[in-house]
Amino acid sequence: MFRRLVSRDEALQRIKQYVKLAALGVEEVGLRLAFGRVLAEDLVSPMDVPPFHRATMDGYAVKARNTFEASETSPKSLKVVGSVEVGETPTASLKDGEAVAVATGSALPEGADAVLPVEWTRKGENPNEILALRAVTSGENVMERGHDIKSGELVIKRGTKLNPRMLGVLSALGIARVKVYLKPKVAILSTGEELVEPGKPLTQGKIYDVNWITLYASVLEHGGEPKFLGIVEDDEEQIELALRQALEMADVVVTSGATSVGATDIMRNLANKLGRPGVIVDGVRMKPGKPTVIGVADGKPIFCLPGNPMSALIAFYNFVAPVLRAMAGLPPVRRRVVEAALSSRVLPASGRLTTIPVRLEERQGRLVAHPVFKASGAITALALADGYIEVPEGVKFLEAGEKVDVYLFEGEGKP
Repeated sequence: MFRRLVSRDEALQRIKQYVKLAALGVEEVGLRLAFGRVLAEDLVSPMDVPPFHRATMDGYAVKARNTFEASETSPKSLKVVGSVEVGETPTASLKDGEAVAVATGSALPEGADAVLPVEWTRKGENPNEILALRAVTSGENVMERGHDIKSGELVIKRGTKLNPRMLGVLSALGIARVKVYLKPKVAILSTGEELVEPGKPLTQGKIYDVNWITLYASVLEHGGEPKFLGIVEDDEEQIELALRQALEMADVVVTSGATSVGATDIMRNLANKLGRPGVIVDGVRMKPGKPTVIGVADGKPIFCLPGNPMSALIAFYNFVAPVLRAMAGLPPVRRRVVEAALSSRVLPASGRLTTIPVRLEERQGRLVAHPVFKASGAITALALADGYIEVPEGVKFLEAGEKVDVYLFEGEGKP
């Protein structure tokens, strides 16, 4: 039997008491290796972007006042004294009555404050003469130095997960390397006589392992670096050896299976042998997820999750994800929530926080949540559900039509 079931909140408090929920360390990496990593420092721009006044149209760099009152019937004559191509440095300053040919993106010569579009001009009688057919104002068709980013401006905050757009900004600033938090290494282990790795022949009485890949992907999703150590049969010596190897190589250990009350349920015994303080949570008042066992071996958490796929996933979201995110320097997960009306009456488990997967449907302009009533071991619930609802311990039922908050599974699009 379980020694004493605790609430989800109490389980989380015990984790905080025995596990250091802080970033593991910092390393410096090049931009090519920085995608998906978490920034370990505030990044301040070392320069103005753009670093010079640049033309935003093809035409002529001019002093705007030299074009005032220009029209097709009364054009203003300007002397072309040179040109600046993209990537070139202007060599002369502009004087009154002069113009310099520029292309989109090229630097403006000193003294110019506007760009006269080429279509607003025509050739004059002299080879180096153009006629301005319309007037421009100061700053027109010009991106001023520092318009996009100013030197000293905070660009990306510490704790931000770097995406392709952010990496582009860093490259534009000339930053080649960044400091990021270390990824927590997570060892994943499946237990069970009945489990077979996908790709291998399936014999009578065997099933393919589901949890290894859902846990592997979930670790990636929450900032960890997963390592799957394979399937171990329900043999205490074999599992103990695998767990000790996992603790040597990883910061966090996650197992699935062999946690409920039964002859093969040896995880709680092993968790007490691997280091102090041993088991800190021996069952949670949750459905699914009740047989979750959490141990700590000399500072390293060991999450022994149920073998049933939905139970394992719900337990991961509740207990493993917060630890991984803290170790990776990520902020707490904020699941997207939508409001929906229940399609049918729900009877939760008595005295337990009940998580019910739901499928969402839009009906007459509102969302309807259809409970996916499957056993916790049914893998179809993973595929059919868009999210889940939580029913607190003291609630005895929810009526059809009642409004509920639906927590969307990470990565799901808007329904």
